[in-house]
Amino acid sequence: MKKKITVVTPMFNEEDNVTELCDRVAAVMKNLPYDYEHICIDNCSTDKTVSVLRKRAAGDKSLKIIVNVRNFGHIRSPYHAMLQATGDAVVLIAADLQDPPEMIEDFVKKWEEGFKTVMATKPESEESPVMYFIRCVYYKIIGKISEVPLIPNATGCGLFDKEVIAILKGLSDPYPYFRGLVCEVSHPIATVPFKQPRRTRGVTSHNFYTLYDFAMLGITKHSKIPLRLMIFFGFALACLSFLAALGYLLAKLFFWHAFALGVAPIVIGFFFFTSVQMVFLGILGEYIGSIQTHVRNLPHVVEAERINF
Repeated sequence: MKKKITVVTPMFNEEDNVTELCDRVAAVMKNLPYDYEHICIDNCSTDKTVSVLRKRAAGDKSLKIIVNVRNFGHIRSPYHAMLQATGDAVVLIAADLQDPPEMIEDFVKKWEEGFKTVMATKPESEESPVMYFIRCVYYKIIGKISEVPLIPNATGCGLFDKEVIAILKGLSDPYPYFRGLVCEVSHPIATVPFKQPRRTRGVTSHNFYTLYDFAMLGITKHSKIPLRLMIFFGFALACLSFLAALGYLLAKLFFWHAFALGVAPIVIGFFFFTSVQMVFLGILGEYIGSIQTHVRNLPHVVEAERINF
């Protein structure tokens, strides 16, 4: 009996890319000696993405569709779809074609060599130089502070053996940082580097908030260092404040008539310490928010419909 590979693609308003994506995935899988299923999970698109998928699925039983009742975000929806896979290996690939489906062959080769996890990395990219620089800096920072070794410049696209998926199913994580999670449960990890092309059709659903959410999720899930830095920085500021106060006291005692305290140091100090407190409260709030998400333990998504399952 032939092994099966499940290809998972999360979608949101990708009507311009659906047909080419499915054609390219089918062409790649035709050249591989495996059965396959292609699960597309739609995150409540507002364009014709679902209509295009329905039409194609009517003549292609290997294409399976999950339609969500609402948009559950870019983190929960693809993770849910991966947990529905029945293949011996699961390939996660984006719908925008920036992760070329042809990389599936490279993933499978690494899998056949014995790797349980294979991740795509982009040491080069045709995206905005500013965004690429920010991403590189972020990955370097989180790589330094993370409690587990993370894969730098990973896109999230890759192949994951059914043993890895079985571990993920048992974790019950309602809001996972997937790239970090697989690094915790699967070693060694193979990588497939590629130059990421620009998006040619459609508009990305990512904005500043979603990117910030993703970045903070990676930090709060895999590092306690920000919390400990708050303690160290607070202690250092307390010492600095004591020394400054002592210096002003001595200056006033020895130069009573010549030394005037003035309002400026008080105002500057007030705004400085208030700003530091707000930053610390924000960091603490991110960790509390992560705890609150886990405590609620809501499902990853609520499905409206399944097709071809």
